Amino acid sequence: MDAHTTDDELIKTITYKNSKITLVGTAHVSQKSVDLVENLIKTGEYDCIAVELCEARHQNMIKQSWWKNLDIYQVFRKKKAALLLINMALSAYQKRLADKVGIEPGKEMLRAVHLADENQIRLEVIDRNITKTLQRLASGVSFWQKLKLFSGLLAGFFVGEEISEDKIEELKEGDLLHSLMEEFGEALPTVKHVLIDERDQYMVGSLARIAESEDAPKNILAMVGAGHLVGMVPAFDAPPDKIKMEALDETPPPTKVGQYIGWGICALVLAMFYVGFQRSPELGWQVVGTWVFINGGLSALGALIALAHPLSIVTAFFAAPLTSLNPMIGAGMVVGLTESFLRKPKVDDFERLRDDLSHFGLWWKNGVARLFLVFMFSSLGSAAGTYIAGASIVHQIFN
Repeated sequence: MDAHTTDDELIKTITYKNSKITLVGTAHVSQKSVDLVENLIKTGEYDCIAVELCEARHQNMIKQSWWKNLDIYQVFRKKKAALLLINMALSAYQKRLADKVGIEPGKEMLRAVHLADENQIRLEVIDRNITKTLQRLASGVSFWQKLKLFSGLLAGFFVGEEISEDKIEELKEGDLLHSLMEEFGEALPTVKHVLIDERDQYMVGSLARIAESEDAPKNILAMVGAGHLVGMVPAFDAPPDKIKMEALDETPPPTKVGQYIGWGICALVLAMFYVGFQRSPELGWQVVGTWVFINGGLSALGALIALAHPLSIVTAFFAAPLTSLNPMIGAGMVVGLTESFLRKPKVDDFERLRDDLSHFGLWWKNGVARLFLVFMFSSLGSAAGTYIAGASIVHQIFN
């Protein structure tokens, strides 16, 4: 593999096998990136265009109608609400930045797709499927890391600094972006590994397979987020083979640690109930009441904050004390299922979802987004209630 960098640090040219691969680092919310992509494609030098998309995101981008196929009830039933919530938060944060510079997020990728079609140039999508990425993120990241990531994204709605287009362009400079990635890695190393490092490897592997194919293009123009350049360029020295690519595409089994902790909490609480009733029926019912009212009450309060249906709030109150004793079922899932049954989102909610996501206050007014707020806040309330009620019970038993 031979590589050299042009005067523009955002363009790196690599020779791999018989193909010349031009990697272009873009900012997904930058008009300058759109112009750069257009100018490069219009030179007519490239016989293949590769974009940082998976097939699912490619179809959603060109059709702009992913919401039409979204079955909310099935999302909650199949326990995928947390995955979709993280995806919505990421999309909302990116669109919020885009609104400040007046450009649609990912427009440079969309423009590349359209120009490839107009000029009949071979198009390749090289990124890992978004669902696989989120599943690997969910299985490899602890609950508290997920909470830290999601709360950080939401905090951007309230305390995020004003970001100009010039500031966005600064983020494309290699050294600055690399330092930002390093800081991100120190705070949430597993998140960085799944979202950045693994996808660097996957996209290099995809480009290598294209270059190794029988009908390999001579000149490939590959558009990726600027943050990926740091990891992708050196990876061409030893691109991942078929076995490594399959490993990157696997959905790892869920970790058992969370289940062990959950069953441990269940055993501890039930043991406290037993000890309480052994001491006296009054103490026994007192600790049971503490568990129900604190756990159920905080979960119901979370549902109330999310403006859930009254019956969903009642469901949260009764479901949380029970689901907290069973790590296989979450209060948020039960409450979310109830809310999705009682208040099915309207067509208008789906049509406005993409725009409403970029304004946190509108999440409460959009039927789809509010469902996920109900899921999130009732889950957080139940989680907080578990520890608060547990601590109170232990204090009652031993004092």
